[in-house]
Amino acid sequence: MSTQFTPFEDPPRIMVFDDDRELRESLCDLLSLEGYIVRSADSGTLVLQELEQKQYDLVICPLATATFNGLELLSQLSAEKKDVLVIVTTHVTAVESAVEAMRKGAYDYIVRPIELDAIVRVVKRGLGWHRLQKENFHLREALTLYKLSEAMAQSLSIDTILSLVLDATLTECQTDVASLILRDPSTGRFAEYSRKFGIYAHADLHKMEGGVGELSIEAIVEHYRQETNLLLQGSRAFPFFAALPKNKRWLSLCCVPLKIQDRIVGILSTYSYAKNHKLTEGHRRLLSVLSSRAAASIENARLYQDLVGRHAELIRANVSLESNFRATVIGFAHALEENDPYTRGHSERVSQYAQMLGQGLGLVDKELEQLTQAALMHDVGKIGIRNEKLNKPGKLTLEEQAMFQTHPAKGKRILEPIPFMGDLIPGAFCHHENVDGSGYPQGLMGDRIPLIGRIVAIADTYDAMTSDRSYRKALRHEHAIAELDRCTGIQFDGSLVVVFGRYIEEYRQAERKAGRDVVK
Repeated sequence: MSTQFTPFEDPPRIMVFDDDRELRESLCDLLSLEGYIVRSADSGTLVLQELEQKQYDLVICPLATATFNGLELLSQLSAEKKDVLVIVTTHVTAVESAVEAMRKGAYDYIVRPIELDAIVRVVKRGLGWHRLQKENFHLREALTLYKLSEAMAQSLSIDTILSLVLDATLTECQTDVASLILRDPSTGRFAEYSRKFGIYAHADLHKMEGGVGELSIEAIVEHYRQETNLLLQGSRAFPFFAALPKNKRWLSLCCVPLKIQDRIVGILSTYSYAKNHKLTEGHRRLLSVLSSRAAASIENARLYQDLVGRHAELIRANVSLESNFRATVIGFAHALEENDPYTRGHSERVSQYAQMLGQGLGLVDKELEQLTQAALMHDVGKIGIRNEKLNKPGKLTLEEQAMFQTHPAKGKRILEPIPFMGDLIPGAFCHHENVDGSGYPQGLMGDRIPLIGRIVAIADTYDAMTSDRSYRKALRHEHAIAELDRCTGIQFDGSLVVVFGRYIEEYRQAERKAGRDVVK
């Protein structure tokens, strides 16, 4: 009774070699009746030629003849990584050699004279084991695809996804080269994005004259505009190469498209120059599954990159808008100072002193930037007060004092509608608060006064005291420091005054060294 195979299963191919013609023909007839595809050879040379040209599942051959050595055949099959079972026949006197053959890769041995029923049982057992090995391989393929899909799903980097796909292609197909051609979304053109070389390379690629060959992107893309399958062997694959190595002997090529809906976004290709390493429909199906997962992951990665790019553009636009708006407000404040010879440059100097004090306190870069900007803006509320009132030579009336004391609140109202200037408000609103609660506009005490407000208060007062005013001449540096010390605990935070006094001397020395004027 013949062996039954499923409609989707190709019958195994068996090569029978023996120098006994009668035995050889009997084995061929018997195995053919079992449903196998059987070919025979009457010499070792023909066996090797047949194995080079076609794929076989099993070989039955003698351990040794006058012109054939089974151990050498096993070594050659192992070196070329051919997936074929070998059953050797031997005389009882050479059983030890047959055992050695099994150590070198033979599946089993049969002692001559051969019982035909016995060899059929060994063949069935061997091919059943071979089928289980292939099923295990397919299970490993499925597991590899699952793990690869998980890895691609977790990655939003196109380079990482493509590297995973190429590595999996080379590993699962055991080919020499894997290549990914991608479509540029901006131009619509196809170009090779990445290429990798296999660790299983059957051919010595470095010695191949003309390199490893160059795919013809135009030919492959044109093919996929009309068809969906590209699995070619030998010279039929040549038209899909722009250049081939001059010493090529064999070529097996498989290409699959990467599709999103009905749109081709790329092409995954792999090829091998190994003799008898034939890419099959199974490989093509594997790559099709791989490419579909890759296409979805690439699309997700591109959408993410586009989102990141748009977000970055929005941030740049916001930063530009923020810078322009801030520059506009600072420009108004500077315009106010430019019309007043007594306060010209006051905000910049207050900002420099505040930055110096902030650095002495160990503030981080972001806090320092916020502090210096707040110090620049601290008097922005004076835009609503006329210069003649600000620079009145004599003592201010109670009404004029009340008007002057409105500038912190006016500064707050100017900055409040601008979202990105909210952090600067304490510098404008609180730099006239006193630590004993006697300041304005809120009468805050101690630590309830924001740190920015307490720092700007010291920097503002020091610069005011060391600058000429319409109602008095500038104080000397030593007198200004003494006044800060005298007002510690009343107007100013004592711990900040100590730090200011320590670092103002270093600041003055650095300014002198740079050739800039400092307060006398």
